[in-house]
Amino acid sequence: MEIFTLILMMAIFAETSFLTISKYKPSKSGRKKIYVDTSALIDGRILNIAKTGFIDGDLIILKSVLLEMQLLADGKDTEKRMRARMGLEVAAELERVLEVNTEILDDGELGRKKVDNELLKMAKANRGAILTLDYNLIKVADAEKIPTLNINDLALAVRGGFAIGDRVKLRILEKGSLRGQGVGHLSNGTMVVVDKAANKIGREITVELTNIHETSAGKMAFAKIVK
Repeated sequence: MEIFTLILMMAIFAETSFLTISKYKPSKSGRKKIYVDTSALIDGRILNIAKTGFIDGDLIILKSVLLEMQLLADGKDTEKRMRARMGLEVAAELERVLEVNTEILDDGELGRKKVDNELLKMAKANRGAILTLDYNLIKVADAEKIPTLNINDLALAVRGGFAIGDRVKLRILEKGSLRGQGVGHLSNGTMVVVDKAANKIGREITVELTNIHETSAGKMAFAKIVK
């Protein structure tokens, strides 16, 4: 009887342990794959986001991305070297975060220019998404109809407002009061005057906010086109 009780307790312990681990360590099967770019690792905010448990998918870090950061970490540029080292530390910390599954995928040693192409190829082949802050990579992914996750967009959505230096997509609706200006509106209704955008009417472009004024009629922002 004692042996039977012991076996039963061990079975219950094993089952509850499995459920506890499953709660915090998502299963790899059937989950969306999110391929992490160098820029997102160097930025570092992905680590805190991962700890919240809001990431709905498995984070995939390609070995070529780590090698790219290693090259930067060994370079002569002091600023790039420090940022790359932080990116490598973030990648290592992500593997220890229980709230998200992180996998290092060996895709071979690629040249630095081929890393973006590899991310695009892997995401497209596996119907995944790319986590990046790289504007050019986002544009290429959009053209290839590959989903992208931009931490800057997430930060903007959470903050609920706009600040100088933010880059946003804006549809130019009409000409401004001064020559060459175009006018559009942010999602919160704020009017934005964009320099040299008079010839962009009807088009959606990416702009960078350069100034924000508070007037009696409300907020008014100024911006420049992001080339």
